[in-house]
Parts: sequence; structure tokens; C-alpha cells
Amino acid sequence: MKLSILLISCYELGHQPLSLAWPLAALRAAGLDAETADLAVEPFPTHSAAKADLIAVAVPMHTALRIGVDAARQARAANPDAHVCFFGLYAWLNRAYLLQSANGHPAVADSVVAGESESVLVKLAQALSAGRGPQDLQGLSTAQQESAPNLERPSLPLPDRTALPSLEQYAHYVPGSDVESSPVTTGGHAEAEDPVAYPAGYVEASRGCLHTCRHCPVVPVYRGRFFVVPVETVLADVAQQVESGARHITFGDPDFLNGPGHARKVARALHRAFPRVTFDFTAKVEHLLKHRRLLPELADHGASFVVSAFESTSDRVLSRLQKGHTLEDMENALAAVATAGLSIQPTWMPFTPWTSLDDYLFMLRWIRRQGLIPHVPAVQLSIRMLVPPESALLADEDASEWRGTLDAANFTYRWLHPDPRMDQLQLQIARIAELAGQAEAENASAAGGSIANAAAGHPTHPHAIFHRIECAAHEIAGRRPPDTPTLSSYIPRPPRLTEHWFC
Repeated sequence: MKLSILLISCYELGHQPLSLAWPLAALRAAGLDAETADLAVEPFPTHSAAKADLIAVAVPMHTALRIGVDAARQARAANPDAHVCFFGLYAWLNRAYLLQSANGHPAVADSVVAGESESVLVKLAQALSAGRGPQDLQGLSTAQQESAPNLERPSLPLPDRTALPSLEQYAHYVPGSDVESSPVTTGGHAEAEDPVAYPAGYVEASRGCLHTCRHCPVVPVYRGRFFVVPVETVLADVAQQVESGARHITFGDPDFLNGPGHARKVARALHRAFPRVTFDFTAKVEHLLKHRRLLPELADHGASFVVSAFESTSDRVLSRLQKGHTLEDMENALAAVATAGLSIQPTWMPFTPWTSLDDYLFMLRWIRRQGLIPHVPAVQLSIRMLVPPESALLADEDASEWRGTLDAANFTYRWLHPDPRMDQLQLQIARIAELAGQAEAENASAAGGSIANAAAGHPTHPHAIFHRIECAAHEIAGRRPPDTPTLSSYIPRPPRLTEHWFC
């Protein structure tokens, strides 16, 4: 029979979903076809779901899984007979919940794919098309059988983006505003010239990761393995996005510098083909130091900024997470990145069972002292450690001391901080971040979508938001907060995307 397939993406940090483009290309290469829907920018496709034989839901991250579960339930309501499959990192981690029926209700999913998913999805579709079940497919788990993640070296086609929404609907790249650039004077106040926001594309030059940081969701699936995507495939994917309007590319690899030689080849090829296209990438602190001689070359080839998981300023916490770096390493990495002419966006996980209130206050002082306030969105200062099923943290000898019960429906083990003030503070910071995001959106709307004009309003001024966080932390610690900063309407900002990074 001719199989009707629907591929659904839920949320991918504001990027056009590669989790749809690659499976779609693999299916079409096998003589199959599929409709697609990205719930981040499109409504749930009730009509397509009602006629689909196979509905595959991409859940590469925690937020996507929450949305994906709701989408699967809508799909079940529209089409009880469809085979629902979840794929992506968070699918396999939470397979027990997804595959289990409860209280007379059907399971959220009929199958779960782990690891390199494209080939498994193709085999699943072929089996269903031939009237067979999904039995004995490597990399695919069901309620009756469990399979380890598929870690066979992938043979990946060029991602097929023809059916996806326009890049205009996704995150844009905003070049940094230099403190030494000439501001525009308006009403006696100096304001930055309105920066243009350019459509940003998204590619992956590798999958998996060499490293085994204990809190990372990549680790339980890939267990220290990674695969490179051929340079030719990466460049062809960049080319089709540039043709669609992209002027900046995000490399979404867990760590672009896992294979430094491959990263160099990709960056050279990109710059040679598209010398005016910029890019950003993610790399560990450890790799920024180990490969610091490569950083100026990447900057020369168009690198604009690098994302790096700093996580904490406490060496004790960093050791617990097995991050492979120290506070001193972070300071050295800042210097190496600056020397190379790159900007940095450090990401944080400031709320863990081992992070004290003093640690949090020190982190805020350190961020201010390093001049990183404009580089750290408020949401980053509210992140609370997630402990999904299969997390390496669960194997810690003292896990029973901090681990609570599994909240399967929210895809994490519960934990309470031994200092209740930290749990209270996390809620307060999350609320500050939420309000700041709402104010930024309202300001942008009032300013006619102008990113620069929106940023100039004090309610969304990075230093004003940061000071509110400082005040909340000092108040809960019973300490005098820092003095209110003098705010200028001109805000030098680092290069960035319009969608903040979080999990």
C-alpha cells in the first residue's frame, strides 16, 4: 500500500527544523514521501494527521518533548489507527513513559527511535507499507521490545528543505553593536543605529559528542561517539539556505571542535563559497583552549560568536558535572576567544543540588566583572538542572541523597535543594526572565519590530534586568544589593540570534 507519512517538529531553538529536512530526504531517496509540519511556526495539521498511516514526531530537546506529547495526543484523537513514532535524544531517554499505556488510555507512542534515526524511520515506513509490524528493527523500541540506540555510521543525503516554512519565520542574526561605533542622536540621547536582523540558517557538521559530561542528554545515547557529516553535504545544505535568504549559519553540533580538522575544512569551504556569510558554533571550554590556535582562522573565515557551556563558576560543581574545565580555564577561554576576534555566549546551569547561594552570588559578581552581562540572557540565569531517565547523574554514589521520585510526565527526576532559599530564588529568577522576555516582545512591537529600539528601553536593558536578578539573590541571602547602575540608552550588544538558547 502507499503509506501516508506525517513528520512533525515541535521546537528547535528557533531554527528551521533539520529534524524534518533530513528524514524527509531519506524517505524520498527510498521512494517514499511525507508531509511536514513545524509546530513552532505552524498550527497542528489535523487534516494531515487524520489520514496519516505513520506520524513521526521529532523531540531533540526537553521543550520539544513537552510539545510533542500534546501533539501526539491530538494525533491520536484525529486518527486512532496511525502508528505514532517519536525520535530524537529525548525520545529514547523517556521511552518508558512514551510507550506505556495507563488507566485505559493508549500509550503516547507506538515506537521510539534512538541514535541515528533516518535509516530506522525509513525501515519502519517500509515495514508498515508492506503490512508488517516494526518487529526486530535495530534502533527502534516498542512496548514489546527494546533496542539500543542505532549508532551505525550514517549515510546522510542532502537535507530536503523544500517543504519547510520560510527562513523568515525563524531566528535571525543580529550583528553586534560596537561601543566605538557612531551612535545616532535622538532627542538629546545617544542611540545605536538600528541593526539589521538577517535570516539565519542551521546545519550540523557532526553528530554525537566525544565527551561524557554527566548532565548532558547526548551522553546516554551516543556514549562518547560522534560522526562527521561530509563537507560536501554540509556545504550543499548551506548553499540551499543561502539561496533562500540566509546570511548567517548556526552550526548546531554538540561540539564543533570534536573534530578540529573537519571543522577547519568546513569553515574554509563555507568562506570560499560564501565569503559574506557569517557563522556561529558551539565548543567546550576545554576545546577553546586546546585549539586556541584555530580560533583566529575560524574568525577569518566568518565565525562571529561561539556558544560555550560554562555551566557554573564553582569548581566543585564543575567537577561533579565532569565538565573538564575550571573557573581559571573559563577566564583563559574568554581571553583566547577575545584575542581571536570572536564574541562568546556562555551558557549556564546555575541551579543544581550542589550549587550554594554563595556560589550563585559569586557567579553574578564574576559575570559583571568579566563584562559578560550583555552576553547572558536572563533565562540562562534561571536554568535548573534536568535529570531525565538514563541520565549519567543517576549512577553517582550519592544520587540517593538528592534524587527524588521520577516525574515521568515532566520527563525528569525531581530534586529539592538542601537550602530551600535556592528553590525559592530559582522561581523568582525564572519570573524575572519571563517578564523581561514579555517586555522585550512588547517593546519590539511598539518599535515597529526594531530590535535596536526595543533594546533601548530600560525595562529590557540587559544591565537593568541583571540588576533585578542581583537584587533578588541578595535579598534572599539577607545582604545589601549592589548599587543601582547608571543606564545609558546606548547599549553595546554582542552579535547574537533573536532566539535565546535554553534547553
